[in-house]
Amino acid sequence: MKAGARLQTAIELLDDIEAQTGKPADAVLSDGFRQRRYAGSKDRTAIAETVYGVLRRRAQVDWWLSRSALPVTGRSRVLTYTALAADEEGARALSEFADAGAYGIEPPSAEERAWLDGILGHGLDHPDQPPAIAANLPEWFAAGLSEQYGADWQRQAAALCEEAPVDVRANLLKADREAVAVALAQEGIETAYCALSPVGLRLTRRRPLRGTKAFKEGWIEVQDEGSQLVALLTHAQPGMKVVDFCAGAGGKTLALAAGMDNKGRIVACDTSEHRLSRAAERLKRAGSFTVERRVLSSARDKWVKRRSGRFDGGFDRVLVDAPCTGSGTWRRNPDQKWRIGENDVAELTALQSEILGSAARLVLPGGRLVYATCSLLKAENEDRIEAFLAERQDFFRFPIEDVWAEAVGGTCPMTGGALQLTPADHGTDGFYCAVLGRKLVN
Repeated sequence: MKAGARLQTAIELLDDIEAQTGKPADAVLSDGFRQRRYAGSKDRTAIAETVYGVLRRRAQVDWWLSRSALPVTGRSRVLTYTALAADEEGARALSEFADAGAYGIEPPSAEERAWLDGILGHGLDHPDQPPAIAANLPEWFAAGLSEQYGADWQRQAAALCEEAPVDVRANLLKADREAVAVALAQEGIETAYCALSPVGLRLTRRRPLRGTKAFKEGWIEVQDEGSQLVALLTHAQPGMKVVDFCAGAGGKTLALAAGMDNKGRIVACDTSEHRLSRAAERLKRAGSFTVERRVLSSARDKWVKRRSGRFDGGFDRVLVDAPCTGSGTWRRNPDQKWRIGENDVAELTALQSEILGSAARLVLPGGRLVYATCSLLKAENEDRIEAFLAERQDFFRFPIEDVWAEAVGGTCPMTGGALQLTPADHGTDGFYCAVLGRKLVN
């Protein structure tokens, strides 16, 4: 594909993302590329970079568009972003885009041409942009980040606009980290050991993995380093009974099974049958055969009540990876920051407390309840734990450095009651993790 045709495809896909509000951007792009099989790997990479560039910098792009007479559309956003961030390739794309006859593209109007000529290479930043615009964040979230991080909030925000790395977890049921690194290198994929996770590898540059021998044979799972650490901090040991209460497609379930060496029992729960069904193939490929998948009607499904009252006393570990804003993953999912509003946070925090309270019933005395989110907001994290502990006197909090020492090893990146990873400070997705214990019955 020529550069101008790539630009047109980016416009079409951005319009699709805007129209399909219930579907994540990566899924829309995946569907769009399947419909455009003529696009080669380099074409897809260039198109995706443009689409994600617009989504990450949308606030600035729209601020610039507000200074023009152009309507805010996928077309005006892509053209404006390309002109402002123009390098040699971007300038060529705009030039080819203007050559409409070759690609069947609607030619730029006189108004569009004048606008693009006026801003070409100017850069996205401008001193007149309000702080939230400059940070490319919704105003309500920028205010919360500022309150939480003080003068450091803009550095934290800037990291959310960067491209996220690709991390993989070595599946210890089949291979150790060293063997995985060698296997990937033999296929031309260079990696480095993750800084914090003892089972993690980070690709030195983005490469497709599904066709590799390591992936096909279940040696690896694509999983952010922060997510790996949450599973490790759950400290599920061989022979234990474990619940992954909000398992989704099973990423952390797989990590728990590997840590338990396929000895014991894991129940992977979720309210979405579709999400749990996606875990089946992954579990088979990974060689995890101790996992039971269970669909719940809600956080207070009758199964929870039945299991909490069983003679065998519940579960040794209960992991609650709660639904949240996902703000810690906005590097990967920049479309989500424009789909979440302040009112959604209030609904989510109420749901998080409900889930935490219900899941706690499954923890046996002497067992542990692990609460995690991929959020940066205190309201979804520390506030939820403090509220829970105020109500439940039979639970206490483990110092995170103590759990780290026994479950991960090495030096914990922080001390105190919980782990809060951020892209700016740790290079991982933003993850919060608190480990609670249930007191033994006297």
